[in-house]
Amino acid sequence: MTTPTTSTDQDRVYTTLRQWITVGRFLPGERLKIRTVAADMGVGQMPVRAALQRLAAEGALVNVPNAGVTVPRLSLPEFDDLLQMRMLLEGEAAERGSLRLDATQITTLQGWSADMAAALHAFDAKRYLDINEDFHVLLYKAAGSPLLFQLIDTLWLRAGPISNRLFDTPAANAVLNDAHDDLVQALVQRDSAAARRAVERDIFVAGQFLRAACGDKKRK
Repeated sequence: MTTPTTSTDQDRVYTTLRQWITVGRFLPGERLKIRTVAADMGVGQMPVRAALQRLAAEGALVNVPNAGVTVPRLSLPEFDDLLQMRMLLEGEAAERGSLRLDATQITTLQGWSADMAAALHAFDAKRYLDINEDFHVLLYKAAGSPLLFQLIDTLWLRAGPISNRLFDTPAANAVLNDAHDDLVQALVQRDSAAARRAVERDIFVAGQFLRAACGDKKRK
């Protein structure tokens, strides 16, 4: 007898898939097969199908005739627009959050910055991206604006698939964590303007490595 799928199951699968997209587990242009995703998650196909359609309705995925659900690609104009909006909103969240973090949270961010540096040294892209998400979530939520964070989270969903392409260029490893070091220093000094500049620099530098990947159809 097949166990009925509950709304809780569907929500859990949706949340997990959304997070996977945000941290770049899937690449631009990749086709998501329901059976494969269900096996990876250890769940039935029905909640996966529902979650994929929900994400497609949000624009995080695309329904392609005769190909199923795929991860969208960004054109250069779309990517540049996304980059500018991220710098605007995330810079604002960093400036606000920098003044509201407590000492324990700042210590946590210092530790995570060191962990990201270690991940880059080990060429561990997944670990770097996972810690990077935790780092920015903590900082931005400290801003105290659920709406601002919701807008940022929506942009992350669009940017996530291309984020893995950061590591196509070995030179990126040498500079990707520099802005985090500057950001932690700004947080220790309670310098909100410097915190904003560090986040804007973080996004801009990563963006320059990623621009070449926009519209690139060679890698699947």
